Amino acid sequence: MTQTTAFRPFDTLIDETAALRVLRAATDGADDGELFLERRRSEMLVFDDGRVKTASYDASEGFGLRAVRGEVAGYAHSTEISESALLRASETARLAVGDGGGTLADGPQGTNRKLYTDDDPMSGAEFSVKLDTLKEIDAFARALDPRVVQVSASMGASLQEVEILRPEGTRVADIRPMVRLNVSVIVEENGRRETGSAGGGGRVGLTGLLERANWETTAREALRIAVVNLSAVPAPAGVMDVALGPGWPGILLHEAVGHGLEGDFNRKKTSAFAGLMGRQVAARGVTVLDDGTIPDRRGSLTVDDEGTPSGKNVLIEDGILVGFMQDRQNARLMGVAPTGNGRRESYAHIPMPRMTNTYMLGGQADPSDIVADVKDGIYAVGFGGGQVDITNGKFVFSCTEAYRVEGGKIGAPVKGATLIGDGATALTQIRAIGNDMALDPGMGNCGKNGQWVPVGVGQPTLLIGGLTVGGSAA
Repeated sequence: MTQTTAFRPFDTLIDETAALRVLRAATDGADDGELFLERRRSEMLVFDDGRVKTASYDASEGFGLRAVRGEVAGYAHSTEISESALLRASETARLAVGDGGGTLADGPQGTNRKLYTDDDPMSGAEFSVKLDTLKEIDAFARALDPRVVQVSASMGASLQEVEILRPEGTRVADIRPMVRLNVSVIVEENGRRETGSAGGGGRVGLTGLLERANWETTAREALRIAVVNLSAVPAPAGVMDVALGPGWPGILLHEAVGHGLEGDFNRKKTSAFAGLMGRQVAARGVTVLDDGTIPDRRGSLTVDDEGTPSGKNVLIEDGILVGFMQDRQNARLMGVAPTGNGRRESYAHIPMPRMTNTYMLGGQADPSDIVADVKDGIYAVGFGGGQVDITNGKFVFSCTEAYRVEGGKIGAPVKGATLIGDGATALTQIRAIGNDMALDPGMGNCGKNGQWVPVGVGQPTLLIGGLTVGGSAA
């Protein structure tokens, strides 16, 4: 079983009074700063092609000390949590402050809200039970269809414990569990092989993840996608209408629009949305939120990595740009309030504005009517990798499950479809919004400036007119 002793650095590793004294010296004359302490433990089990491929356990702890003045931040971190290490870090962070002259910002206002359990998910089952579950998944998926030639099942769990100390003396703590289960299936028929994957999780315990009903559903979904792709025909190419399914396709919204609504890109005027506050940037009816307050969700945070409680922030309301996602530094420089979006990958990384759970609200249209309105296009319900240019919002996304639509009828699945466009234009070309808004099953990760954090996405069924579809047939 894994260690379950609570992370209490100020009781066991460093004296709080001494730490506060060093932090105050580092931030004297600064605008902001904090001491971020973290312990993270995680495990990963991968059962691939009938054998254990990975069985790992990792543990790390350390601190990061930051001093901020204006647009400059001094940051130093260490794996050693001690007064001597803190003093060395203070000297480095202090370089950003210079001669001082700043006025320390007020600290965040705390709440008693708690969005997820603080139980250690790794201790939710014995190692043997976890391994046996992955073996059962493998056997179950193979028995579902004789065309299954390979199965990969993985289970991950982690616990991140943080303490944040601010110069005014405020201490904020958060314990963040995370679990995830993934199943990937390869099927073969007449010499053709295709893959399907499914998974999910969140900030919950491991027990529900190990329930047979849960993993059977995941395995069946992975197999369904693989079998669909067995009969896929080459995707068409050209400018056409595209219907997007609910839930996970919100990853397109996340990438093509979400990053452009983060405060730092707009303060530096490198976002396609810079200077458009208060203006219509999307079709009427389009409302986009970033909400870190949804209980148990993968992207949710009781408090962000600066100690600010997470928020339910409206970014676009009825097509009008009304807000950006902010950390403390960018909020101060832009003259607005922090929104609880200051996030970092670990103690070794500086915080920046990041998304949590980003989604579009549902509308009034029946999803079947939306698809029926597509005269010549595709219906995309699954996405893989994608790329986006923040400065102009241009994106390219590959579809993992999509169908040809002609005359309002869903036809054959298509293979090799990519969606090409730019986020700002795509928002204005939304012609219908379904009443079936759904969040993804809990499998999103977001990269920015070399840092990765867990996120959530969501949307209803949408109809977007005039997207460029790149395919394998003209």
